[in-house]
Amino acid sequence: MSARIDPGSTIFFRLTIDGESLGSFNGCEGLSSQVEIEHRQEGGNNGFVWALPTRVTYSTITLTRPLTADTKKVAAWISSVTTGIKRPTGQIAALRADGSEVAQWGLLDVLPVSWRGPRLDPESPSVATEVLEIAHHGFTD
Repeated sequence: MSARIDPGSTIFFRLTIDGESLGSFNGCEGLSSQVEIEHRQEGGNNGFVWALPTRVTYSTITLTRPLTADTKKVAAWISSVTTGIKRPTGQIAALRADGSEVAQWGLLDVLPVSWRGPRLDPESPSVATEVLEIAHHGFTD
């Protein structure tokens, strides 16, 4: 009998930009796209209305994690935007706890949108986390 992989196991996400890893993240939200539809009525055809695809839009992706040594890689990438916008390709890989890959998404023309560091409050001790938001122009292989 073959070993069954538990789909409910802990998943983490690795972000790479042009092949360089920016580290692993605990949370990933916003991997989505939407096709805008234009409706057209055809004269003499009362059975349905044509639904024609027009523009595809992609949501921004939000990645979260506790602060790590890889935080400086994210800061360097964001700082590079000030010297000229280069829109590299990126990849997000969903990995199991043992490092095996569950799925991956290639991203075209990636751009950092925002970064939020930890809230440093001695009255509310919690894990110091960072949040990275990125935009892209679509998915690729």
